[in-house]
Amino acid sequence: MAMLLRKVWESVSNRSNSNSNVILSESQLFQSSTGAFDKLPVDIFQQILKFLGPKDAAKASMICKTWKFLVSDNRLWIYFLQNQKEPWETIVFAETNLRSGNTIWSYYNYELHLSFMQIYGRRAQLSGSVIIDGGSGYCKYGWSKYSAPSGRSATFLEFGNIESPMYSRLRHFFATIHSRMQVKPSSQPIVVSIPLCHSDDTESAKASRRQLKDAIYSVLFDMNVPAVCAIDQAVLALYAARRTSGIVVNIGFHMISVVPILRGKIMRCSVGVETIGQGALRLTGYLKEQMQQRGINFESLYTVRSLKENLCYVALDYEAELAKDTRASFEVPGEGVFTFSKERFLTGEILFQPQLGGMQAMGLHQAVALCMDHCLHAEVATDDGWFKTVVLAGGTSCLPGLPERLEKELRCYFPPVISDSIKVIPPPYGPDSAWFGAKLVANASTFRDNWCINKKQFRQRSRRNSSFIGSW
Repeated sequence: MAMLLRKVWESVSNRSNSNSNVILSESQLFQSSTGAFDKLPVDIFQQILKFLGPKDAAKASMICKTWKFLVSDNRLWIYFLQNQKEPWETIVFAETNLRSGNTIWSYYNYELHLSFMQIYGRRAQLSGSVIIDGGSGYCKYGWSKYSAPSGRSATFLEFGNIESPMYSRLRHFFATIHSRMQVKPSSQPIVVSIPLCHSDDTESAKASRRQLKDAIYSVLFDMNVPAVCAIDQAVLALYAARRTSGIVVNIGFHMISVVPILRGKIMRCSVGVETIGQGALRLTGYLKEQMQQRGINFESLYTVRSLKENLCYVALDYEAELAKDTRASFEVPGEGVFTFSKERFLTGEILFQPQLGGMQAMGLHQAVALCMDHCLHAEVATDDGWFKTVVLAGGTSCLPGLPERLEKELRCYFPPVISDSIKVIPPPYGPDSAWFGAKLVANASTFRDNWCINKKQFRQRSRRNSSFIGSW
């Protein structure tokens, strides 16, 4: 580093006196011990630090007080954070909204004074976590330090023998994932997303949710996982969109869930979760039925799903779309070329008109509008606009045109003072949005302290809950 400084000093020693206004001096900063380098301009110092990189820049702070002063500048560390692989805005969201962990309820009153040098250091010390997004159709798993999931498998709700006890199925599932990732369970913390099962607020539904979550913790701690963070899938999808409040519309494998979330907490009691009894599987089945009417039969639903994902879309105006020529073709390897016309938008239309597919159910827009209306009249002490942001999640929610159509339909249900602010956000990371939400949590500088629990904490909490239940 000394040699680098000498070269830089030689290159700037003949600079004109016009730059004297940026020369460091003892009166401007601190008493220094760098000798002739005290005359080095501030901008040159900053360029040296950027060139050195974050680790050497941190070491440079020990040379003298002047260097320490410059290295502590947040602008320098913002520069380092901006030039990482991870998008800068996701880091800012994580460190300003997720630092307090599961107690996001209090974050609006939380005075946050960030030291980006400290944040950078704490994030750099994180060794990485295993992320398992349980999903409703298939599971995504991988490392928090990776840019995308490493692999996919059957979800733990359908893994192995469905008749086997929950504990055995979960144990087999998590052991298989760790084996595929070639990692010992005891070596890394884990983030698990929990699918939105038993969405209502009955006592039996509450007990089922608690039973599933406790079973996940029990299995993982019995496998000697050092720390576990279990979060609802819809909440993670919301985080992926860099929001902590809003409505998540998750189009799952078997059903659609409309989930109101306020400051990271699902509002089951005061608002309620709306569900529709059709999901991605129903849309795939409806497309297959349409093709069978044309005399085209498929042996595998995977072929139909591939066609759905590559050819289908949602019409902004269904009646107008019927009059258009919408033909398009797609080649499925090993199956041939398929040409669709009206099937392209009829498939997605059953989300808004379920009767087209022979179902008696609410349309997607009606379920979301009902949830919004409940949010509007809920007695919660917060800004009344938190529910106007709708975030889509799930593979089928990636259908082109769906966000625009849903936003258009929702605006018809409310007066302009509300409808003008409604915004529907497409899945920020496609079908992997919940996985990326977990990645944000796992890479937060306070992850191990504020988001995870260990085996001892879990057992203490279980004993407290048992005592509480037994006292009634």
